[in-house]
Amino acid sequence: MILLELFLSFLQIGLFSIGGGYAAIPLIQYQTVTLHGWLTAAQFLDLATIAEMTPGPIAINGATFVGLQIAGIPGAVAATLGCIFPSLILVSILAWVYRKYRSLPLLQSVLSSLRPAVVALIASAGLNMLLQVIFGSTALRLSRVNVTGAALFLAALLVLRRFKPSPILVMADCGLLTLLLGLLGIV
Repeated sequence: MILLELFLSFLQIGLFSIGGGYAAIPLIQYQTVTLHGWLTAAQFLDLATIAEMTPGPIAINGATFVGLQIAGIPGAVAATLGCIFPSLILVSILAWVYRKYRSLPLLQSVLSSLRPAVVALIASAGLNMLLQVIFGSTALRLSRVNVTGAALFLAALLVLRRFKPSPILVMADCGLLTLLLGLLGIV
């Protein structure tokens, strides 16, 4: 039964995560934390971090991670298949429609109207993750501010905006700095 639940949950995520992996993050959070309680908010933040760092699409990495946590390798397979199945079908249909009707202004209008919704989904996911890092939850409680997390966020944001290095390098540097601070007993 859990394999079917994993498949159907990630089937929904695969169906409605228009815009790619970042747009899938709030949907994965809803299914895994809010609806089913398979993960805590902290575990979900770890999932998002791991899915971002590992090669491959975030949604598929997230599905595989959740499935593995919940039901082992069969769970990973069920969740991953649920996540990719809608894409296989939808991309095939959309490719056919686009090739046939790509010059129609109505199609171009529909595609341009989806962009703001995708940006809103990505912004929502980013804000939820930021609040989780800085406050330990999505509630704004100044007494629970993680100063190290806030400082790392600001430093990473400034470095990324000003110098435009590889995001992977910035993530690795933040991880190494946190490890060093932990070893020194500061964090």
